[in-house]
Amino acid sequence: MGTPEFAVPALVALVEAGHDVVAAYTQPPRPGGRRGRELTPSPVQREAEARGIPVRHPVSLRKPEAQAEFAALDADIAVAAAYGLILPQAILDAPRLGCVNVHASILPRWRGAAPIQRAILAGDATTGVTIMQMEAGLDTGPMLATLRTPIERKTAGDLTVELATRGAGLLIDTLRDLKNHRAVPQPEDGVTYASKIDKAEARLDFTHAAEQAERQVRAFAPAPGAFFELEGERYKVLAAEIHEGEGEPGTVIDEALTIACGSGALRPTIVQRAGRPAMPTAELLRGRPITSGTRLG
Repeated sequence: MGTPEFAVPALVALVEAGHDVVAAYTQPPRPGGRRGRELTPSPVQREAEARGIPVRHPVSLRKPEAQAEFAALDADIAVAAAYGLILPQAILDAPRLGCVNVHASILPRWRGAAPIQRAILAGDATTGVTIMQMEAGLDTGPMLATLRTPIERKTAGDLTVELATRGAGLLIDTLRDLKNHRAVPQPEDGVTYASKIDKAEARLDFTHAAEQAERQVRAFAPAPGAFFELEGERYKVLAAEIHEGEGEPGTVIDEALTIACGSGALRPTIVQRAGRPAMPTAELLRGRPITSGTRLG
């Protein structure tokens, strides 16, 4: 039960470990493509169909018909990874061994929809993956296994790939020896919630310290992309460095597009204009000079 790219390694790992995957549940196809009109299946749906696994994408699992259809699978266990739907109690109770979740944080920190981005924005030194037994609460179930990794200068894209891959391995190890993985209740202290990302959060706030602006860049790379505006045009910043420098926040202070922040300065290194490919900042400036003293909107 999963939807985005993060969930694909778990599906692949289950198949390659010899488990009989009786169905894949995923979000319904969404409008996409160049024109934004073609219905685009989720990454999990594409992977499942390529492997001949039946795919279901109910809008809700609260209806009795959907719950009966799920129970009829007679599954031993259900694995969820960034599925995007709440699992009612009837769903949680249907598999013989219940439902487990591959969650991209060390619980109870960053329960919720966007744990990777929230960890970067908060300046956390480490994050990881938790395999947990699911219950009715939002990511509140007891933990079966965890692994940790340093965040360092990784982007959300980097961490998503790493945690998806390592989380899939941890899932298989856990299922292989499930009876010996004691379910440990989550600590009551340290609970935080990773609310869904609002695209407005990706607007770079240069009144903050350069360190926080740089975290925004990494948290929103590759999507939706941290951005600033100049003369009504949006520029995505996909990579940046922290530099020394001072000036009015949001002001360009040299000819390399170094931007003054509340303290320190941010120098974008990969930038993307609307409708154009991403490029190194030096290449951008050759075609579109942004001179020292320019105030960014």
